[in-house]
Amino acid sequence: MNRTEVTVVRIYISEGRAQLDNLMKRLHDWEEVKGVSVFRGIEGFGDSGKIHTGKLMDLSFDLPLVVEFFDLPGKIETILEHLEPNIKPGHMLIWNAWVNESEQETE
Repeated sequence: MNRTEVTVVRIYISEGRAQLDNLMKRLHDWEEVKGVSVFRGIEGFGDSGKIHTGKLMDLSFDLPLVVEFFDLPGKIETILEHLEPNIKPGHMLIWNAWVNESEQETE
């Protein structure tokens, strides 16, 4: 099995804003990353310390969302230059990882 180094980005936002739609459009249409996953939290808190929960009676639309994607390090650097002005400081994590590839993909 061959491995390729990639950079993974995880962004924390709230679902109650149009920020997700704009972010997804940018990552899909403009940046053309390999793939994106969005995870909806059932409970969480951020800077304010206020706990947001998804209990049935609350019907909260301000739950935490995690947007995660990866691509080659050079491509991610360019994407980060475009995203950083629109992401609140402290809400984006970035790390290196390796993706497994089949022998056919590397030929």
